[in-house]
Amino acid sequence: MKPVELLKQRAAFRAAEQVRSGMVVGLGSGSTAKFAVERIGQLLAAGELADIVGIPSSVQTEKLALDVGIPLTTLDHHPRIDITIDGADEVDPNLNLIKGGGGALLREKVLAQTSMRNIIVVDEGKLSPQLGFHWALPVEVVAFARQSEENYLKSLGASVAIRKDRAGSPFVTDQNNLILDANFGPIADPLLLSSRLDARAGIMAHGLFIGLANEVIVAGTGGVRHLKSKNRTNAPLFP
Repeated sequence: MKPVELLKQRAAFRAAEQVRSGMVVGLGSGSTAKFAVERIGQLLAAGELADIVGIPSSVQTEKLALDVGIPLTTLDHHPRIDITIDGADEVDPNLNLIKGGGGALLREKVLAQTSMRNIIVVDEGKLSPQLGFHWALPVEVVAFARQSEENYLKSLGASVAIRKDRAGSPFVTDQNNLILDANFGPIADPLLLSSRLDARAGIMAHGLFIGLANEVIVAGTGGVRHLKSKNRTNAPLFP
């Protein structure tokens, strides 16, 4: 295993330790979250966890969870998630995130907004002084609105590329949408940009996760750091 993969695994295993028996667990997508899903399956098999159910954020994660023995459910049956473990592409000093490099941003944001506790697991290379410094912003759009939303993103100052799959065709998400990767460079006001994108009917989701992370577990060459948000601003509202 490559050194960076070992770091990801270390962070994911630390996050999996936060899961308790009886919980509803949101299962993230991507290379780091994959390690957490596998670890939860191992803990279930060993009898160290029991009576948990998972809600996957992608078809790929759903398959992995079933393979490792995690019982699955849906938001219809369990609208309140106790804990979600997911990765991120970029994390700023306020624990705001860019997500969506794997293409599952819409479901990932739904889980994040429905979770009492969101734990993000990353290697130290994902830390950034400012969102957009290292990563373009994924924007999920309906195919009908692709060109109009591309033009809108360009009007906000981004260079835009449609994401392609390995065959060179437009990448299609689990929700049958397209992804535009919008490179804004360092984003001066993520909250303002988020509100502008949220207002567009053709944009189904974007990769700015503002105020949604409770904790970020960072694995680096010096060990594992556990960063905690002083005030999660987008906590879920339940009756």
